[in-house]
Amino acid sequence: MSAARAQRGTGTQVRLVEPGDADALARVLSENREFLAPYEPEREEAYATAGHQAGVLAHALAEHEAGRCAPFVVLHDGELVGRITVNDVVRGPFQSAHLGYFVAESVNGRGVATDAVAQVLALAFGDLGLHRLQAATLLTNSASQAVLQRNGFERIGIARNYLRIAGRWQDHVLYQRTA
Repeated sequence: MSAARAQRGTGTQVRLVEPGDADALARVLSENREFLAPYEPEREEAYATAGHQAGVLAHALAEHEAGRCAPFVVLHDGELVGRITVNDVVRGPFQSAHLGYFVAESVNGRGVATDAVAQVLALAFGDLGLHRLQAATLLTNSASQAVLQRNGFERIGIARNYLRIAGRWQDHVLYQRTA
């Protein structure tokens, strides 16, 4: 992908992950463990360590090199505050992928996620040449649903027992956006 960085005039920026992001990402995950827990799979304590995140980032970059994902960090006023990833890229006639993201509680509700999603949409439908992105939120995650709706995603249905989140299989609202 030629555009490793994207920015709007809001103080929010996305860029491709780098191996050196492991420490900052571990800090954000550790500091936001309770905030993120209701929306994430159950994680071992080690998940929020720099060593584990170094492995996560190395895997993400290898998947990026293979064309299967585009992993970004979310920066706000220069500080790493989250991740956003275009996952499960399928080429051929489908040209589609899944979108996943999180931001720290300290910037939640301030438009950071909305801006990050907008920037990644531009990259996905531009440099990546995708036609469609799909995203899923818990039924109760109205904040994330609003982020998607502000970015032109349309609700396409409910997926029963879609993901194992917070220790149990949970229903999700599915959204899509096409180029």
